[in-house]
Amino acid sequence: MKQLLITAGVVALTSTTAMAETPKNVRVFDHVKTITQQVPTTERQCFRNKKPVYSTYKREGDAAGGALAGMIIGGLLGKGVTGDDGGAAAGAIVGGLIGADKGSQSRTEREIIGYEYVETCENVTLYYDKKTEVYSHSTIRFFIDGKRYVVEFQR
Repeated sequence: MKQLLITAGVVALTSTTAMAETPKNVRVFDHVKTITQQVPTTERQCFRNKKPVYSTYKREGDAAGGALAGMIIGGLLGKGVTGDDGGAAAGAIVGGLIGADKGSQSRTEREIIGYEYVETCENVTLYYDKKTEVYSHSTIRFFIDGKRYVVEFQR
């Protein structure tokens, strides 16, 4: 029915008042176009990460090393403050006592003794292309007096 109405419309539009030939080989074509859409999808991805393993231990203090360092620093400071050797000696004695006290205290230390692999997972959004064919337009093709006509239209 639509084809008949379209054909009648084409004939009315293209006919002349003189002797017009009836349209021949009338055909209607539907045309499509491809549309690409990005579709999101969620995917779980896991990774192996290298994580250090620590060991904690106590290190014994070194009173002699602390005393020596304290004496040297105390002597230099005592000489700088007083300007004489008596001040340097007093500074060395006080520095030695403080250095020995601080040096004799044990310290807690950590060191890396190896590595372990830990799996970490997370949800990641990925996009993929989805192609769909959809209606674009239609054309009617016909011949009148040996001449080819093509008319586009929307349904």
